[in-house]
Amino acid sequence: MMEESGIETTPPSTPPPSTIGTSVAAATSAIFTPVPPVLPNPVVQAPIAGIGSSITFPEEPEDPRVHTMHDEGSAGGIWGFIKGVAGNPMVKSVLDKTKHSMETVITTLDPGMASYIRTGGELDIVVTSIKEVKVSAVRDAFQEVFGMAVVSGEDGQSNIAPQPVGYAAGLKGAQERIDSLRRTGMIHEKQPAVSVENFIAELLPDKWFDIGCVIMDDPVHGIRLEAFTQATPVPLEYVQQAQNLTPQDYNLRWSGLSVTVGEVLERSLAHVSRTDWHVAFTGMSRRQMIYSATKALAGMYKQRLPPRIL
Repeated sequence: MMEESGIETTPPSTPPPSTIGTSVAAATSAIFTPVPPVLPNPVVQAPIAGIGSSITFPEEPEDPRVHTMHDEGSAGGIWGFIKGVAGNPMVKSVLDKTKHSMETVITTLDPGMASYIRTGGELDIVVTSIKEVKVSAVRDAFQEVFGMAVVSGEDGQSNIAPQPVGYAAGLKGAQERIDSLRRTGMIHEKQPAVSVENFIAELLPDKWFDIGCVIMDDPVHGIRLEAFTQATPVPLEYVQQAQNLTPQDYNLRWSGLSVTVGEVLERSLAHVSRTDWHVAFTGMSRRQMIYSATKALAGMYKQRLPPRIL
């Protein structure tokens, strides 16, 4: 209190001490937050060189094919690289598919090229005829089954009637064509050969059919197979005409007739050829029939050949 000025003053009071810091500290110490333990990483094996951290990353396994191709390429230069690439199964598959696609395009644009593309390989077949209807059918069938084959024709002869009658006569005629080529030296005695002989047979009373006999003879592997084409109906009247035109004293009458059914049909019907009258009666050519039977025969032949020939 100041008495000189006559004014009485009161000194300011001291503020009470603050408890905020104490309260926060107490609250903080009262709340306990658990800290999870630090577990070691199972993939960590060793620290990376030059880095203090102990964290490492798993290494991926190396592909041995990469090293193989690299080694071959380094060892042989460009040729080694080409050899390594060509030996890759995936690349080989792509090349084979490309080759097949190109062949398909070529043969589609020009079907006549198929026989040239597929001619070759180890399989060599001789057909006992020079008629294209037989040779081309056999060639296409064997090349379809084997992929590649050399098929040629030689003119084989038989000692039976021009129009064989019955299965036995047809089979004998086909075999004699092979025997004649071997006997005259036209083909080697071990040469695989295919022979085709058509005959007629009365399968039902007064119902005659034309059938083709196809035989395969491979002396080297001891394989002999027979197959037959589908039966084509022949009207009875045309068979009777062929019988009437054959002399009674015909020396080969035991095996058939001297006049073929095709000759009779050609004389009797307009626009019908003696060599391929089947298409006029069934809509299917004789070549197609021979091809179908020969393809089945080629499939059986392939199953019986040793693996090295395939």
